[in-house]
Amino acid sequence: MKELKKQIQAATDFIHSKTTCVPTVGIILGTGMGALADSVENATRISYKEIPHFSVSTVETHAGNLVLGSLKGKNVVIMQGRFHQYEGYTLKQVTFPVRVMKALGIDVLIIMNATGSVNPLIPSASLALITDHINLMGDNPLIGANDETLGPRFPDMSEPYSRELIKLAEEIALENKVRIYKGVVVAVTGPNLETAAEYRFFQRIGADLVSMSTIPEVIVATHAGLKVLGLSTVTDACLPDALQPADIEEIIRIANELEPQRNVIVTGVLERL
Repeated sequence: MKELKKQIQAATDFIHSKTTCVPTVGIILGTGMGALADSVENATRISYKEIPHFSVSTVETHAGNLVLGSLKGKNVVIMQGRFHQYEGYTLKQVTFPVRVMKALGIDVLIIMNATGSVNPLIPSASLALITDHINLMGDNPLIGANDETLGPRFPDMSEPYSRELIKLAEEIALENKVRIYKGVVVAVTGPNLETAAEYRFFQRIGADLVSMSTIPEVIVATHAGLKVLGLSTVTDACLPDALQPADIEEIIRIANELEPQRNVIVTGVLERL
């Protein structure tokens, strides 16, 4: 834990050397969602490769930049791309940027991802607010020694996704005529897509959406005392009795296509925080 704190300090010191921006909101962008970072005013863009102890994103559409500046009147820090366990990183490496964003000053984290839907009532090419999650990654970023200055040994997970922020996002969606759903996300390691039997299992245990990310970041954010808003872009239907081969290009196309609606929600939330 002492080593982790040293690493967090080294990363934050480096970022402070590049910008005077003190962010209050962190945003993690998922697959096909990097464009929001281009709207940041007075932006400082730092490659992950430059930041001490940051990993490097190896996934297509994850640009691998940390962007700091102003968006809708709020100082923000945006991860333009994230890390995944399937890239070979530990969950401590995957979630390290959340620790750094907390150290930079954020108290709210808006986290986005692309998901598949196992719920026939949540269609492909739609947006969904995450209300809860199920961790099937077989690991947890909090395993090991705990430092009480970073968070409690046994963090409560009764509300990992802020009900207050969910309600706010719903209000903004309604005002702007953006159709939005709500659902429970199950996280698996990937990188392969799942079998029909696995999707059927997810349905039976109460999941609506499937992800290969997000939950480790939310666990660490909760441990750190951050309020979290989770927003999924549903890019494909994963219905076990009508399963079609996944098309990665189509997934990216849908993620890009829903950018305007996503931005309405995110910028609306920022304006009202």
